[in-house]
Amino acid sequence: MNTAQHKSQTTDASHILNAALELAQEQGNWYDLSLVELADHCDTSIHEIHSHFADTNAIADAWFTQALEAMLAPGLDDINHLSATARLELIIWRWFEALAPYHNVTAQMLKSKLHLPHIHHWVPMIFDLSRLVQLWRDMAGLRAGGRRRQTEEIVLTGIFLVTLSAWCRDNSWQQSEAHSRLLSLLERAEKLGQF
Repeated sequence: MNTAQHKSQTTDASHILNAALELAQEQGNWYDLSLVELADHCDTSIHEIHSHFADTNAIADAWFTQALEAMLAPGLDDINHLSATARLELIIWRWFEALAPYHNVTAQMLKSKLHLPHIHHWVPMIFDLSRLVQLWRDMAGLRAGGRRRQTEEIVLTGIFLVTLSAWCRDNSWQQSEAHSRLLSLLERAEKLGQF
C-alpha cells in the first residue's frame, strides 16, 4: 500500500486523541501542538484530523470527556456506607486519576484554555464545571435543596478549583500532595457542616 492510499484511510477519534497526547508529551508543549504535525504523526491527512476535531481545544475537550466517562464508570456501587466526604473524595479523585497518565499535558491544556486571548473558552468551562459539581453532589448522595444546595455547590466548586490548581503544579508521586489537599479541604468543609 502506498502512502497516498494509506493516508486516505480513516482514523478514528480515539486514535487521534491518543496520538495528540503522546505527541504533546514527547514535545513537552501542548500549546504549540500542530494539527499538521499530528496528521503526519497519525499517518493521515489534515482533512481527516479536522473531520473529528476542529482544533486542539476540541481534542482537549475530548480528553476531559474521557476523564468524565472514567469517573462515571462502574466501580462505585458500594460506597453508600461511606460518609459524604469519603464518597466525594473517591468520586472527585477518580476524575484526577483518569487525567494522571498525561498530567503535564493536561495542566498545559488547562493553561491554554485560560490564556487571555482564549476568552471564548471560558464560558463553556464554567458550564462544564457546574455540570461536574452537580454530578459529584448526585453521586455522593447530597440531596439538599435551597440555600443548603447553593452552599454545597459553592464549597465544592472552591474545593475543586483549589485542588485542581494544586494538582497542576504537583509533581509528587501520583500527585499525592494534591490528593492530601483535597482530603483536608473536604474534611474541613465537613467539620464546618457544609456537607
